[in-house]
Amino acid sequence: MTRPLPETVQAAARADFDLTVRPMTSPLTVEEMRTALSEYDGVIPTLGDLFSSDIFKAQEDWRCQILANFGVGYNHIDVAAAKAAGITVSNTPGAVTDATADVALTLMLMSARRAGEGERLLRAGRWEGWHPTQLLGMHLGGKTVGIVGMGRIGQAIARRCHAGFGMTVAYHSRSPKVLDFPATRMDSLLALAAAVDVLVLAVPGGDETHHLINAEVLEAMQPHAHLINIARGNVVEEAALIRVLEQGAIGGAGLDVYEFEPAVPDALCAMENVVLLPHLGTAALEVREDMGLMSVRNLQAFFAGETPPNLV
Repeated sequence: MTRPLPETVQAAARADFDLTVRPMTSPLTVEEMRTALSEYDGVIPTLGDLFSSDIFKAQEDWRCQILANFGVGYNHIDVAAAKAAGITVSNTPGAVTDATADVALTLMLMSARRAGEGERLLRAGRWEGWHPTQLLGMHLGGKTVGIVGMGRIGQAIARRCHAGFGMTVAYHSRSPKVLDFPATRMDSLLALAAAVDVLVLAVPGGDETHHLINAEVLEAMQPHAHLINIARGNVVEEAALIRVLEQGAIGGAGLDVYEFEPAVPDALCAMENVVLLPHLGTAALEVREDMGLMSVRNLQAFFAGETPPNLV
C-alpha cells in the first residue's frame, strides 16, 4: 500500500494479505517503484505513483502480479507496458462519482457567486457590511452548463445542474449518450465552449486529453463564462488559462487539479476570480473507504484466480 489508507481499508487488506503500508504521503520514487514491483505480489498505488514504461522495462521478470490502483484515474500507470510485463491493472470506478460531482458543484457555486473572494474579504477584516451592489456574481439558475466528457462523473454533474438548478445541459463527447435528462450534444468542443455559461471538465487524464482545453478553446468562451476543472490538471493548458484570466476574457475559474500539481502558479493564487481547492474531489471518509475496499476486492478476486471486478 503506497500511501496510508483509512484504517478500515488496512484492516480488510490485513485479513487476507501480509500487508506493508508505506508511511509517507508523497508519491513513490523511481527506486521505490522498482522495489515495490520486485518485493511484493500486489501493489495498491495511487495518483502520482508514475509507473511509466521505463519502470516496467527495467527488468524482465517482476514478482508483482497486479497493480490495484486506488482511484478511478490510472493515467499515471502505463497500462500497455504493465500488461506486456505480465502485470494486471485494476481501478476503482463508481465509488468516486458522486463525491467528485459534488465538488464540481461546489466550485461552480463558489466561482459564480464569488464565495472565495467574499470569505477572504471577511477574514481580512475588510467587510464593511451589506450593500446592494457588493460582490455581485452570476446566478446559476436557468444558465447553460457545458460538460466536456459525459461519462459517470459528467452525467452526475449534469443531473445535479438540471434537477437542482434548472440549468440547460449541453455536452461534448466522442459518442452520443443515452441520458435520463435533457441534454444537447455538440459536435465541436469550440462550439460548446462558445455556447455555455459554465464549462465543466470531466474527461479522463492521459495523452488523448493533454491540453484539450487550450488557448483556442478558452478564447472561444464567453466573457462572463466560468471554467471548472475536476478532471486532471494537464487537461488544461495552465499558461493559456492564466493569460485569458489576466485579460478578463472569461469570468473566472474553479480548479481542484493543476497541471504541475502540487505546484500552483502564483498568478492563479493572486487572482480574486479564481477558486482553488487542494484536490478534494474524493476527500470524504466514506468515499475513500469505498475506494480502498474496492482495491482490496480487486486483489482478493485476482489472487483467488478470478477476474478482478474492475479490470482496466
